[in-house]
Amino acid sequence: MIVWLNGTFGAGKTTTAHELLDLLPGSTLYDPELLGSGLRLMLPAKRFEEIDDYQDLPAWRRMVVDTAAALLTEVPGPLVTPMTLLRQEYRDEIFGALAARRIPVRHVLLHTEETILRERIAHHEETSGDAETHASIRRWSLEHLTPYADALPWLRGDAHVIDTTRLTPRQAAEQVAEAVRAGACDIVQTPEPTAETLAAGVLLFDDQDRVLLVDPTYKAGWEFPGGVVERGEAPAQAGVREVAEELGIELPRALRLLVLDWEAPKPPGFGGLRLLYDGGTLNGDRISKLLLPGAELRDWRFVTEAEAEKMLPPVRWNRLRWALRAREGGCPLYLEAGVPLG
Repeated sequence: MIVWLNGTFGAGKTTTAHELLDLLPGSTLYDPELLGSGLRLMLPAKRFEEIDDYQDLPAWRRMVVDTAAALLTEVPGPLVTPMTLLRQEYRDEIFGALAARRIPVRHVLLHTEETILRERIAHHEETSGDAETHASIRRWSLEHLTPYADALPWLRGDAHVIDTTRLTPRQAAEQVAEAVRAGACDIVQTPEPTAETLAAGVLLFDDQDRVLLVDPTYKAGWEFPGGVVERGEAPAQAGVREVAEELGIELPRALRLLVLDWEAPKPPGFGGLRLLYDGGTLNGDRISKLLLPGAELRDWRFVTEAEAEKMLPPVRWNRLRWALRAREGGCPLYLEAGVPLG
């Protein structure tokens, strides 16, 4: 398990983490900031000139997951991780990859009122005799207050919030420990594939012929409603089941196939067959009744083809593009790695 302590500078993440080690038996401090420091030593300086923060490095985000998995083979856990994470797409990528490895995540937000944060930053004790470095850290901390405020709406919905404004680090740690024992804010687990998979997606449309996309909590990027076909299950039936589970919409069993796409294995993924079905048009009444399981999906949206191109990862966008052409032509298409054949 990972107990991820989120929050901006001054919220007490590190001090609370150290107190938490005494309250959670077997726990170990895991600081991904050390990975960022390591990358600064290993990567060319020019690479860091191209980004604003080491979290922008795909290598850092992947290393966070790989290192956590490696640590948990050496220690019993949980890993206590005091790390600010304000970009939702990075949260999805990291937490989704951890969930795929069956590593439970407890996401806790340590929140402090801005006036108190500013006071803590102003009176932060110098860790070195370098006044210029201390001033730079203070400026950096103040600059991150606005991004933190911007991220609060999604953070409050995603994490278990503990207000540390009037708490000591020990009191905050006690509340975190209690939330962890109660299973607060457990991230959705998705089994990591061990071989090729068969997945069925369903395209649903509104009366303007826009297609429905959903935003999963357990992986980065927008997606079509659908999921992996279970053992012994017909693919079309899987699509119907997934739409009912994800959106509360009952569809007819006879879905029309639009695309069958063979996805090539690309480590660490195994690839497999991906099917897209036409789920038909939803009227206003059915759209108003769409439901989202909060633990799995955070949003849904009807989008045009042009809008979908900006929202979907390239592989999913290419599959959607050909599915829309198949829908227009009235004939399903067979793709291999996104290229039509036959």
